[in-house]
Amino acid sequence: MVFGGGNLWRQPIGFLVFLISSLAECERLPFDLPEAEEELVAGYQTEYSGIKYALFYLASYLNLLVSSLFVTVLYLGGWNFSIPYIPIPELFRINQMAGIFGMTIDIFITLAKAYLFLFISITTRWTLPRMRIDQLLNLGWKFLLPISLGNLLLTTSSQLVSL
Repeated sequence: MVFGGGNLWRQPIGFLVFLISSLAECERLPFDLPEAEEELVAGYQTEYSGIKYALFYLASYLNLLVSSLFVTVLYLGGWNFSIPYIPIPELFRINQMAGIFGMTIDIFITLAKAYLFLFISITTRWTLPRMRIDQLLNLGWKFLLPISLGNLLLTTSSQLVSL
């Protein structure tokens, strides 16, 4: 097991690009262009009330939870405990039910890491100002795409050199 989880230490540039892209895909506040277009109370959701409005927000937060789970599994090691050399069943002195208890702890660890990124996404909604469409396009095409392609080139060349 790698200290600190999975690919976060191997691919920090990919992690930042993926995190910014997942925020943009979930239409969180720096990138919430569909809601900001009309500058109304809820943008395109103004016509909905009651359960339809609640289902829109539920779908939005489920999308955010799924993207947080993707970040957790791809970059934080998923269900692996981030602190090495601590066997959890021996810590609680449980040896008979170690399989079920271990699986429960693994699910809890995954959800805790996902909720950490859910909290980070909600916090960025509170702190960052809204971007205009031209700023979002400049960020995507002139900043994120060249950085991600450079990261791909760097990763590929380092893998080829290690062969």
